[in-house]
Parts: sequence; structure tokens; C-alpha cells
Amino acid sequence: MAYDEIKSPIRPEGVLPFRIDRNRVRDDIRGWWRSKWFAPGRLAKAALVDTVRSLYIPYWTFDASTHCPWDAEAGYHYYVNVGGRDSKGNRVVRQERRTRWEAASGVVDHTFDDEPVPGTQGLPIALLREVEPFPTQELVPYDTAFLSGHIVEHYQVVLTEASNQSQQQMHQALEQLCAAQIPGDTHRNLVIHPAFSGQTFKHILVPIWLLTYVFRSQSYQVLVNGSTGRIAGKYPLSAWKIFFVVLLVLIGVGFAILAD
Repeated sequence: MAYDEIKSPIRPEGVLPFRIDRNRVRDDIRGWWRSKWFAPGRLAKAALVDTVRSLYIPYWTFDASTHCPWDAEAGYHYYVNVGGRDSKGNRVVRQERRTRWEAASGVVDHTFDDEPVPGTQGLPIALLREVEPFPTQELVPYDTAFLSGHIVEHYQVVLTEASNQSQQQMHQALEQLCAAQIPGDTHRNLVIHPAFSGQTFKHILVPIWLLTYVFRSQSYQVLVNGSTGRIAGKYPLSAWKIFFVVLLVLIGVGFAILAD
């Protein structure tokens, strides 16, 4: 949808159906817990997964074509021999690295396709980013039949805020793409000059499994991508396991000191 076609409120344009069912997500979360070595050994048995909930949460996706000239200084490393004396007064020669700087410039042309911005404020954004990407190429046209039996959230991040966020994300991505073009061994003072065209957006719903659980009076959340099964979450740490790891490290350091 083009920006000049905006109407409010904005109806979802597409839905990403659930591919991961409830039984599988419960087993996957238990397996995820068991894979965390620092988690308490009884976490997978003690924490209940029966309360896992299925949500459809809003996302915005943005498309744009970019033409991005850039300017920077490219650095080329070289080495020179430098004389000196060691602790015993003997003359030694060592190599010292230096950098020669030259002006550099170029252009990156890039097309952004479905740059994602979460439209929710009810879930931890950091965890959502960890379960991305959502396979937007599998989107189907919006139909309320897909929503039956699931909690559906209306977007809480409006289009203008999401658009600004997408511009920041695209700018960061372009900086990385331009940096990759700079010749030499290092660079500094990179400045990019992006021009955007053909900007469009979609409002979509994506599937999330959410587990909120309590372990030793502390609350934690686990998110699962309902399409790919990717998991991210918080979990308690075993004080005993951390203690033994620190102890082993200290013992190793002690042996290394004695060996010297």
C-alpha cells in the first residue's frame, strides 16, 4: 500500500498462519530449557507449559528503493621498523603498524523488501527481534477465519511512528552496506546520503506463542515464532552452576600462575 492511500484505522492486509501447533511448542520449550546449561536442572519439569497462549500480533512492513552515495576515508595499514632497547639494554627492532588514509566514495543501490517494525507494545521488543524473521513471503490475504481461537492484538504503534523506525533501520543497514564497499583495511568518517523512492507499507498479523511462567517467585516470558518455531526468552540461572564455573576458572588461573 502506498503512503498516499492511508486510511485510519488501517485494516490488516495479510496474515501469516500458524505452522507450529500447541503440542509441538510445549515440547520445544522444554527442550529449549534443557539446552540452557546455566538454567536450574529441574526447570524443565517444574515450570508449567500448559498456559502457553497463541497470539496474532501486529507488524508493519516497509518497502523502498534506495540510491545511496557515500563518502569516507579508507585506511591502508603498513608497517615500519622502529628501533629501541629491551629491559636489559640490548638494542631491538620491532615492527610498528601505521595507517595511510585516502579519500574514498561510492554508491549503493539497494531495495528493501518487507523491512519489519513491530506494532505491539505488549511484548518485549528485544525478544520479538530474536524470534524474527517472519517468512512474509508466506502471507495470505487477511481473513478472520485464521484468527479463530487466538488472541488478536490491535496495533499500538501508529503508522507514522513505525515509518520513522523503518527509516532508522534502513539507514543503519545502508551504513553497513556502504562500509562493506570501502576499500582498504579500515575506514573512518563514513557519511551516507540516501535517497528513497517507491515507498510502500503493509499492516500484517504474525503468529506468536507466548509463555509466562513463575519459577521461585520470579516471572519470566518465552516467545516462539508460530511460523518458524524460533524461540527466545528469559530463564532463571542456577547459582550453584555459576559458582562451580567461577571456581574452575580460578583454579585454572592459579595453575597457570604456578606454571609460570
